[in-house]
Amino acid sequence: MDIKIFSTPTCPYCHQAKEYLSGKGVPYTDIDVSSDDAARKEMVEVSGQMGVPVLVIDTQVVVGFDKNRIDSLLETSHGK
Repeated sequence: MDIKIFSTPTCPYCHQAKEYLSGKGVPYTDIDVSSDDAARKEMVEVSGQMGVPVLVIDTQVVVGFDKNRIDSLLETSHGK
């Protein structure tokens, strides 16, 4: 399972999403789009959004901290 979180240091929902995954013991890659233009461009390309957080779980995109969607994708990924 590959998880990326596009985030900014000041975003409370980004912090919640990262804490949530860490609490579940799920590894992820944190990408700070506030200081990385290429990462920001990638985030917009995959999500169509400028807002953060954007999570990419394998190939599925989650915009915002949507706990139910994250849990559903984590279950699907673990079942592979």
